[in-house]
Amino acid sequence: MGRIKTGELLERRELESIRGDSIGIPDESKYIHLQFRRFAGCPMCNLHLRSFIQRHDEIESLGIREVVVFHSSKEALLKNQNDAPFDLIADPEKSLYREFGVEKSVWSVLHPGVWLPAFKVVLSGGFSLHSWKESKFGLPADFFIAKNGQVVACMYGKHSYDQWTVDEVIEIVQNANK
Repeated sequence: MGRIKTGELLERRELESIRGDSIGIPDESKYIHLQFRRFAGCPMCNLHLRSFIQRHDEIESLGIREVVVFHSSKEALLKNQNDAPFDLIADPEKSLYREFGVEKSVWSVLHPGVWLPAFKVVLSGGFSLHSWKESKFGLPADFFIAKNGQVVACMYGKHSYDQWTVDEVIEIVQNANK
């Protein structure tokens, strides 16, 4: 399937979180920020998700439900991401990735845009080779989905650290509420 576009209306789907919760997308009561990340132990993903964990209460107070998809097994996510206060989806077969047109590229790790974040990861001690059993070339993607299923905004990353910040997600919801 091709890439999802802003303005597109998504069909309702039920996903299951790693904790067994049912997640309806769209959600009639909340906006959904659907994040596609790489693998469970990805140092770049972990650095990025820390900012969403730190500001989770603020995000939630704006009526946004964070749903994060990884191309990892449920077991790998429970081991590496168990403290996340939002919904995590295991998609080791990458069926959602294909459905949403989320791609992979060798540039995901070679692009100059990853050098500074990679340096921060190394300095923080967040780098570990044991978690690098899964594909390293996945690209991130972000989708902001309205309560009626319309894609309000979307972004396909060009490298492994090319995704929306918390401030960008907040700006999107503020514009959607105007």
